Amino acid sequence: MKTRAITAFFFTIVMLASLLNGYAFTGFYLVLSIVALLEFYKMVKIGGIRPHRNIGIFAASVMFSLTAAYHFFQFELKYLLLIVPLIFSVFIFELYKKNKIPFANISYTFVGFIYVTIPFCFFFSLGFLVDFHVYNFHLPLAFLLLLWASDTGAYLFGVRFGKNRLFERHSPKKSWEGFFGGMLTSLVVSYLISLQFTEMSAAVWGGMSVLIVCFGTLGDLVESMLKRSLDTKDSGSFLPGHGGFLDRFDGLLIAAPVVYVYLYLILNP
Repeated sequence: MKTRAITAFFFTIVMLASLLNGYAFTGFYLVLSIVALLEFYKMVKIGGIRPHRNIGIFAASVMFSLTAAYHFFQFELKYLLLIVPLIFSVFIFELYKKNKIPFANISYTFVGFIYVTIPFCFFFSLGFLVDFHVYNFHLPLAFLLLLWASDTGAYLFGVRFGKNRLFERHSPKKSWEGFFGGMLTSLVVSYLISLQFTEMSAAVWGGMSVLIVCFGTLGDLVESMLKRSLDTKDSGSFLPGHGGFLDRFDGLLIAAPVVYVYLYLILNP
């Protein structure tokens, strides 16, 4: 428990510090998304799958970098089309691999890209949602605070009151009491955020909170489903006491795209 707390403290400090500058934010989450994708590819190899890791990592790096270039330098998004031939080159490379399940290898290469990289790009783009070409840390910071509030509330209420299992097949410890406790905690934090960050109303911040709790919980369950299907406990061991980066950001992966679309539609009616 002590190791877990120390790791959480220092990693949280680094994460919060990265939000203060747009370029630091870009570099930190570029590296984080690549490491998380590497963890995903390493995990699926346990099940005998051989994804095209190098192609996936290179394509992910290019996509994230082009997304950043669009926001910082008005780089045209049409250049993202350049990664399409790269991604689909996995079909050609698979022809030369002697493997009994070639389309499983191809599929997991794509799944990793969609499951990990694209959500991190959406989360990164939250920093530019108020003004597409000016970085603002309010939305990324609020997203993380609401997600942490949800996780903390779910744990505390679940331990104290948890009786009814939420989704026992994939996560036997999660309860409905914990889910609604996380919702309550996150809504309280969203109201406090609305007092400091006034670019959106308390109702909009509350809606963001509800989406993060719902889809963040689903993200956690999806990663639990993945790990159970591969019979593994953690995605990695980089964070002592916490597992891998994919374990720490599983809630972000499903919630970030949904929250981005929600806020985009509200801020750009």
